[in-house]
Amino acid sequence: MIRMIIAEDQRMLRGALGTLLDFEDDLQVMGQAKDGKEALALIQRLQPDICLLDIEMPLKSGLDVAEELKRLRSPCKVIILTTFARPGYFERAIKAEVHGYLLKDGSIDELADSIRKVMQGKREYDHELILNVYQEDNPLTERELEILRLSAEGKTAKEIGKQLYLSAGTVRNYMSEVLQKLEAKNKIEAIALAQEKGWI
Repeated sequence: MIRMIIAEDQRMLRGALGTLLDFEDDLQVMGQAKDGKEALALIQRLQPDICLLDIEMPLKSGLDVAEELKRLRSPCKVIILTTFARPGYFERAIKAEVHGYLLKDGSIDELADSIRKVMQGKREYDHELILNVYQEDNPLTERELEILRLSAEGKTAKEIGKQLYLSAGTVRNYMSEVLQKLEAKNKIEAIALAQEKGWI
């Protein structure tokens, strides 16, 4: 029996997924979460074999949860379900070593089949998502992304510098490099663009 948890912020979709997957003889839905924080707590408490995570959820995104599980070396396998074919999301998912990354528009039979394949040790990635990654590379370095992410949280150059052990001037230099690479007029535009691509 494959034991799993579903994390999805849309209640109707979460309930439908849970019911349909429970109909499968070899699948058991142990718990459902409405946000990433709840999902993480459920995974740690129930120790499922697999968790299905929506990307965009309150408190913690599916990618945040996947990254945290990797950090904790959790044996729980992660399948990300998304409606967004954003290259940046896929890059983060690969770095978090997720076992599956699928679009929500597939059938329940395809999803159940992917869950079984992941349990056999295979990786299941949607072809459309892989193609999108090759179409558009992220030009920013890890450090530039980190600075842009902190900037999106409303931190000043001085605060970012303090957190990353850099001078405020160095932070400004990084930001100027970001604006140039993204061809953005200002910081707000750069943040919006990076968020839209799923890079931060």
